[in-house]
Amino acid sequence: MTAATHSTLFPQVPETADAVLDGLDPEQREVATALTGPVCVLAGAGTGKTRAITHRIAYGVRAGILQPGSVLAVTFTNRAAGEMRGRLRQLGAGGVQARTFHSAALRQLQFFWPKAVGGDLPRLLERKVQLVAEAAARCRVRLDRNELRDVTGEIEWAKVTQTVPADYPAVVAKSLRDAPRDPAEISQIYAMYEQLKRDRSVIDFEDVLLLTVGILQDRHDIADQIRSQYQHFVVDEYQDVSPLQQRLLDLWLGDRDNLCVVGDASQTIYSFTGATPDHLLNFRTRHPGATVVKLVRDYRSTPQVVHLANGLLSQARGRAAEHRLELNSQRDPGPEPTYTEYADEPTEAEGTARRIRDLVAAGVPAGEIAVLYRINAQSEVYEQALADAGVPYQLRGAERFFERQEVREAGIALRGAARAGGNDSLLDDAEDLPSQVRAVLSTKGWTGRPPAGSGAVRDRWESLAALVRLAEDFARAKSGATLSDLVAELDERAAAQHAPTVQGVTLASLHAAKGLEWDAVFLVGLTEGMMPITYAKTDEQVEEERRLLYVGVTRARLHLTLSWALSRSPGGRANRRPSRFLKGLRPGSGSLGTVAGGASGSVERAVGAAGRRKPRGPVLCRVCGATLTEAGAMKLMRCEDCPSDMDEALYERLRDWRSEQARELGQPAYCVFTDKTLMAIAERVPATGGELSAISGVGARKLDRFGDDVLAICAGEEGGAGAHES
Repeated sequence: MTAATHSTLFPQVPETADAVLDGLDPEQREVATALTGPVCVLAGAGTGKTRAITHRIAYGVRAGILQPGSVLAVTFTNRAAGEMRGRLRQLGAGGVQARTFHSAALRQLQFFWPKAVGGDLPRLLERKVQLVAEAAARCRVRLDRNELRDVTGEIEWAKVTQTVPADYPAVVAKSLRDAPRDPAEISQIYAMYEQLKRDRSVIDFEDVLLLTVGILQDRHDIADQIRSQYQHFVVDEYQDVSPLQQRLLDLWLGDRDNLCVVGDASQTIYSFTGATPDHLLNFRTRHPGATVVKLVRDYRSTPQVVHLANGLLSQARGRAAEHRLELNSQRDPGPEPTYTEYADEPTEAEGTARRIRDLVAAGVPAGEIAVLYRINAQSEVYEQALADAGVPYQLRGAERFFERQEVREAGIALRGAARAGGNDSLLDDAEDLPSQVRAVLSTKGWTGRPPAGSGAVRDRWESLAALVRLAEDFARAKSGATLSDLVAELDERAAAQHAPTVQGVTLASLHAAKGLEWDAVFLVGLTEGMMPITYAKTDEQVEEERRLLYVGVTRARLHLTLSWALSRSPGGRANRRPSRFLKGLRPGSGSLGTVAGGASGSVERAVGAAGRRKPRGPVLCRVCGATLTEAGAMKLMRCEDCPSDMDEALYERLRDWRSEQARELGQPAYCVFTDKTLMAIAERVPATGGELSAISGVGARKLDRFGDDVLAICAGEEGGAGAHES
């Protein structure tokens, strides 16, 4: 037997059924041994729910109580289903079906279609957007690409909530749902879309569930055949079940009750897709004799993080809040969560990047750190700050800001307007740079008022609005800046962030972070209007935003930082307020009395924030003496349009050296030094370590790692001495 057999990559299969139970805590063991009748597992974040249900299935199989082929475990993502199958194999329970709802239904539909309907199953439509576009055109409704995505999403929502086209307007009005277009128009497009599918003998993803439900309702013989095969059902993430999925589950079960469901109402964050926690909350009403087990031992997070998570939910209202779980950390104590208030968004991003750099220097792997925000449009300022700090990053669930379609299109439009100059009629009434940008971007979908609700149209608007804000900040920092200057700035930012994806800090929206965890989590932008988001109007929508923040908090194992900025841009009015969800949690914000999670620690205020500390003196241009406000200019210590005395040959040698270092380290070039830092070095030509360290972007770590090389190149030596090992 080789050593590899004993490694964690090849864990030994438990020898007996009882051995499967080894290592489970009392509540997990109770789940694993409750093999008959309805079972409801209320499992908090980090409590080992997947461990509990896979050991339950494996114990039943190994003990001979369950036949592998008679068990169907369903979840919501292919990743989760694959993980479940892998764990079951490791426990000696291969052969158990672990699938998504759609995968299980499609398999049954393909098998029974010839018998139930005859002929071949209609072709599955992989992308419904094109057919929705044709349906809209036939209804004489013009939709741009983002409106098309949103209307397609509405059709999907209608189908999983079992809403037919004729009923759609009334259901939307009753549910207070923000429709992306006039509900009557969407109803018309929806009906035409269904007609086109029938005409072309195709079905979509939602039809897979609907048709399976239809066959099981109409053909009792087929329903009996499926029920004879599957005797036991396990449903993970039960709080995310839609009405249509619940209907299918009911038909699979028939009049039996061998069902185990696992979920946490406090992690319901996908109601906009049709998910509802009602089925989880009503489980004990529908199954009065159900075994109910609560998993509250949190193995993921420290007591300090758990304390905050409990405090956040203690303020929740509504039905889901009545069933909240009080988590109990099983880990050793760690650092207190940090609350940090910044003067403005760029300062918040820079401060976050510095803290991340310090964590990496202290030994925390970059891949074990995440920055989480409410909307994807917030990523750009953090992409820039991490690039400037030389910290590699990767985006999850979204394209990099400058790679987004709407941002690329906006860049082309701005570049065209800059070339046309005074000959572009769009700019006739635009008096300054920001108004020029607003005029150009108005042709791409930007308006002074954001669109209602969420969705692709809102996402596009947020990206364009971020460009408008960037133009306003650029004009404020660089008096007399032109559209061409802004385009050059955008190109430079894009170039710095187009490095290949590497193992690095994760940037993700809170929704995209569900199901993941990191050693260190930074929750950023926690202001009113962003958390909760401004379009969360009803009490239930606000409570879902609270649950979204709870999901973010519970992603952290050890380090947790929560931050907000009092103004959008440097020098702006400090009129923003921290999120209402932090009241009673952040120090100085009132008390929650004796409830769990009361305020502890302190709020840090970054230098210059809201005038609470003495601001640092102005940074002056070393050429003309003007006050510098733009980060790149401050790095160069001169206005970007002031004459440069840069040694061009030295700059090129530094760039060549940087490229070689980046290849050896397997990192993007900006992680060695950014272009602006190399320019500053080539302008000042430092001769000593002290002179080099005085340049912004050359911290102690980089001085130690690259200082000898850089000084050697500045002294005219060929190549440098080679990078120091860190």
